Amino acid sequence: GPPVRTFTPFYFVVEPADVLAVRGAPAVLNCSASCDTAPRIEWRKDGTFLNLLSDDRRQLLPDGSLLIHSVLHSKHNKPDEGHYQCVASVDSLGTIVSRTAKLTVAGT
Repeated sequence: GPPVRTFTPFYFVVEPADVLAVRGAPAVLNCSASCDTAPRIEWRKDGTFLNLLSDDRRQLLPDGSLLIHSVLHSKHNKPDEGHYQCVASVDSLGTIVSRTAKLTVAGT
């Protein structure tokens, strides 16, 4: 008969929550996904994937959370404010997308 497909649990343990960040201070968006195979974690901001390899200010933490070392914010430049989603992928299973978390910078 056909091979038996076993169900592999693949889910978010932690999803990002809305963050009120302070200009010049670090901010963390939490995300952690669970699966037998370690999921590949990526982050989207306003629908676009962040390229964290070439990003000095943003870092993917070992658990999948996103660390922004120092939040930038000025009248004309708001690179960190926006809507973030954590995207977890396992090749054999597919991709799950977290809820959307909004990062707002205080005092603006």
